[in-house]
Amino acid sequence: MTKLTKNRYLRLEDYFHPIMNLKFPSKLLQKVGRFCPNIDPRSLRIRLTLGIAAVSAIGMGFLAIWISWKMQDILVVTHKQSIKYIGQRLPRDVEIYSKMMTVEKGMQKAIDDLTISNTVLWIRSSDGTIAAQSAQLQTSSRLNSLKSLLNMPLQPKVSEVKGNYWVLCGAPLEVKGENLGMLYIAQDITEDQVMFLSMIRSLGIASLLAIVVITVAIAFYIQRSLQPLQRMGQLTQNISADDLGEAHIHLDNAPSELKELAQTFDDMLIRLHESWEQQRQFVSNVSHELRTPLTVVSGYLQSTLRRGTNLTQPQRDALEIAGSEADRTIQLLQDLLDLARVDSGHMHFNIEPLVLNELVQEIAEMARQYSNRVIQVESNNPAIKVKADINRLKQVLLNLIDNAVKYSDSSHPVTLKLDYSGKWGRIQVCDRGNGIPLQHQARIFERFYRIDDARARSTGGCGLGLSIVKTLVEGMGGRVTVRSQLDKGSVFTVSLPGK
Repeated sequence: MTKLTKNRYLRLEDYFHPIMNLKFPSKLLQKVGRFCPNIDPRSLRIRLTLGIAAVSAIGMGFLAIWISWKMQDILVVTHKQSIKYIGQRLPRDVEIYSKMMTVEKGMQKAIDDLTISNTVLWIRSSDGTIAAQSAQLQTSSRLNSLKSLLNMPLQPKVSEVKGNYWVLCGAPLEVKGENLGMLYIAQDITEDQVMFLSMIRSLGIASLLAIVVITVAIAFYIQRSLQPLQRMGQLTQNISADDLGEAHIHLDNAPSELKELAQTFDDMLIRLHESWEQQRQFVSNVSHELRTPLTVVSGYLQSTLRRGTNLTQPQRDALEIAGSEADRTIQLLQDLLDLARVDSGHMHFNIEPLVLNELVQEIAEMARQYSNRVIQVESNNPAIKVKADINRLKQVLLNLIDNAVKYSDSSHPVTLKLDYSGKWGRIQVCDRGNGIPLQHQARIFERFYRIDDARARSTGGCGLGLSIVKTLVEGMGGRVTVRSQLDKGSVFTVSLPGK
């Protein structure tokens, strides 16, 4: 017995399986990011595009399946009605012919009358033999497989048999209350079904193309809709602490929600500016007010140490500690004042051409005197010319040399290297100290940032020296960088524009 395959009409979803199963979890987003490196797979634009495209694909998939189902229903309804008509008429014809001839001849005559080119009929008696059949079944070996089918549905149904599509139906044949066997009807719809499946494929391709076009259109629309947000992000990237009072976000032709967000952001910038100004003013006032009395205190302490011939050793030690802490606090206040001047724009730089070699030799000699360390100067060019403020550059180099002296062993020299790097004059302050861990190198120029609080206290550092160095170097139009390895030392490089 030939096994009936499942009706292809009931499996139309196979053509739309990719659409109906469209998902975009994290793996899909990762694939998008891998194949399109310039696209952020987790951006709002990609998520909105994929989400709307997925909903559109699912909607179009369901629509295509519904259209296909309706087309299939329209296609086979005529064939089903024809089979039902044959099934209802044949018993009446058999009854009429059996009055004029034998029942067997009446069945055959009725079958011959109702047989058409694409429809075959046969009657199987209760003992399993074929009592009557269409002429095509006798002459065509291709149709013999139909006669082996026993379990046909009572209602017409489309099935696939040996690569062809048939509308099949089987029902008991009763004439005058007598059961003459089973009547089987098969109508060939292969040509119509092939045409239908071709249309389904075309519909599937058209749906996929429509989804692609819709996705592209959605992507462009979303990108255009999100341009105000991108513009807002670009504007905010360039806002610094110095620009808080003047920064405003203007979005032309933006939705009202984004304009409201921009207005809220402007209000926040104004509040931040006011708070920042209050903080800078407070630091400047406190530093200025405290520096004068502390300078007086330091002067009295130094005077007492010089003239106090009758001081005991504990008293002298206590006064020296107090004087050292007073000087350290004065230096801290001076640093805070410098930063406050820079923040307020009141620090002016006297930029002029100068020869680094002479200035660095002078600074190295000063450092040797107060540190009692070996300070070497190396240069392959006797006249390296740059544009800078002499006093500010001295402050920068003394700060860097002081750091190198504090955080390196006294048995190793501190080396100052001078050279050119393109159009930049370069000063490198090299030491052989403990080095700076990699995770701290990006932050050592931040204000009050210290790698090790305990070590900072022991060396008198407060976390402002390198911040002032960076501020002064950038104020002169240069840049400062650091390169360091643990247990091998550090190299601070100051680059200044050449003459």
